[in-house]
Amino acid sequence: MDHLALAQDRLLAPAGLDPAGLERAFSALLGPGVDFGDLYFQHTRREHWSLEDGIVREGAHSIEQGVGVRAISGEKTGFAYSDDLDPGALLEAARSARAIARDGRPQPPQGLRVRGGRALYPALDPVAALDDAAKVEALRRVDALLRALDPRVRQVMVSLSGSVDTVLVARSDGVLAADVRPLVRMNVQVIVEQNGRRETGYAGFGGRHGYAELLAEGKPERFAREALRQALVNLEAVEAPAGALPVVLGAGWPGVLLHEAVGHGLEGDFNRKGTSTYAGRIGEQVAARGVTIVDDGTLAGRRGSLNIDDEGQPTQCTTLIEDGVLVGYMQDSLNARLMGVAPTGNGRRESFAHLVMPRMTNTYMRAGSHDPQDMIRAVKKGLYAVNFGGGQVDITSGKYVFSATEAYLIEDGRITAPVKGATLIGNGPETMRKVAMVGHDLALDDGVGTCGKDGQSVPVGVGQPSLLISELTVGGTRAG
Repeated sequence: MDHLALAQDRLLAPAGLDPAGLERAFSALLGPGVDFGDLYFQHTRREHWSLEDGIVREGAHSIEQGVGVRAISGEKTGFAYSDDLDPGALLEAARSARAIARDGRPQPPQGLRVRGGRALYPALDPVAALDDAAKVEALRRVDALLRALDPRVRQVMVSLSGSVDTVLVARSDGVLAADVRPLVRMNVQVIVEQNGRRETGYAGFGGRHGYAELLAEGKPERFAREALRQALVNLEAVEAPAGALPVVLGAGWPGVLLHEAVGHGLEGDFNRKGTSTYAGRIGEQVAARGVTIVDDGTLAGRRGSLNIDDEGQPTQCTTLIEDGVLVGYMQDSLNARLMGVAPTGNGRRESFAHLVMPRMTNTYMRAGSHDPQDMIRAVKKGLYAVNFGGGQVDITSGKYVFSATEAYLIEDGRITAPVKGATLIGNGPETMRKVAMVGHDLALDDGVGTCGKDGQSVPVGVGQPSLLISELTVGGTRAG
C-alpha cells in the first residue's frame, strides 16, 4: 500500500471522513478575510525501551492523533487543532482558525488533486515489525558485550526507540499529499572507572527504516565499542588549554556546530524579520572560498529526510552558501510568499498541535579537496575536536558556545594527548570566514540529531568534511 492509501486508511476512514468532508471543512475555513488554508492530519505511534545495568527501566508505548487547521491572511495566521478527527471537530477547528484571520483576499477552494512525493524510505511501522522480547534481547546483548570487553566498565545504559508518523496534508489550492515516516534509533552510554576516576562515552545511530536495518550487520556491537572507546579515551584526558588557537574539526557529527552556528541563521523567518545576522545579504561573501553549505531533505533513509514537508511540498536540495557566497535561505510557504521566492520544502512542525516554521532537514558542508592529515600537519599548536555535546547560539549575533566531548592536542603537526573540558567560543559567520582548509572526507552523522526551535523539536541530520579553522577561542582550564 502506498503512502497516500495508508494515510487515508489510518486517518480519514476511521473518522468517517472523505473528500466531501474535507471540502466542507474548507468551506468553513475559507471565505472573506482568508486567502489560504490547509488541514494537517497526523497519526503517530511510538515506543521507547531502556535498559540500565541489565534491568529494563522503561517500556513505554503511545499513540497520538489529531488535525491542525491553518488559515492565512497576509502575514497573519489563524490556527486551531483538535485531537478528535470526526467531521464535527474538524469543522469547529476550521471555524476557529478562520475567526483569527480576517484581512486576506478570499479564495475559493480548489478540487483536491494528489501530489506525489518521493520514496526515500519504506511506508512501514517499525513498532509492529519486531516483538517486544526481541527488542529487550537486543539491549541485553549490548549490555553483556560492554561488560565483557573491559573490567573498567561500571555502568551501561542502552535505549531503543521507534515510531511511525503518518501525515496527510490537504490544502485550499487543491494539493493532497501524504507521507508515512518510520524512524528508529539506538543510544549507548557507558561509564568506566580507573583509579577512582570516572568518565563517560556515548554513541547513537538510527534512521528512517525498520529495526531489521538498525540491528543488522553488527551495528549495535560496533557502536557499543565506539561508546567504550570514547570513555576510555576520556580516562586519559588532560586539562584543555585556553586561548585563541587553530582548530581542526573532524568529519561528520561536528557538523552540529555548523547546524547551530550557521544553519538556523539561514532559515527564512529570521531573515524576513531581519533578526538573522544573514538578513539582506544574498550575493555577499559570507564564508571563505571553498565553503559550500546545503540543506538536503532528499537523502534516502536519513533521519532528517522527508518525502514531503509538513505543507505537502516535495523536499529538495537547497544550496545556501556556494563557494562562500550567500545564495539562498530555507523557506516554508508563508515566508517564501512574503519574501517573493519559491518554497524550498522546509516547512516543518513537531505535530498537528504546532504551527509550521522553516526548519532544517539534513544540513551539511560539501567536501573540498584537502587531505585531513595535511590539516593536522599545518598546525604547530592547536586543538583537534572530534565530537561535540551541547551548545548555545544567538541567532541575531551568530555567537555560539559549544562543548567538545572528544578532543586532542595538536603539537608540532601531530595529534597527541586527549583533553577534557574544552569549549569552542565564536561567531558563526566569522568562523566560516576563517575556514583555511576543507577536507575531501565528507561524512554525515549516524542518525541521532534533534533540533529545537521555538519550543518545537524535529529530527534532523548534520554533516561536514574535516575543517581547519585558522583561529577559534578555546575555553579550557589551563593556559594555552
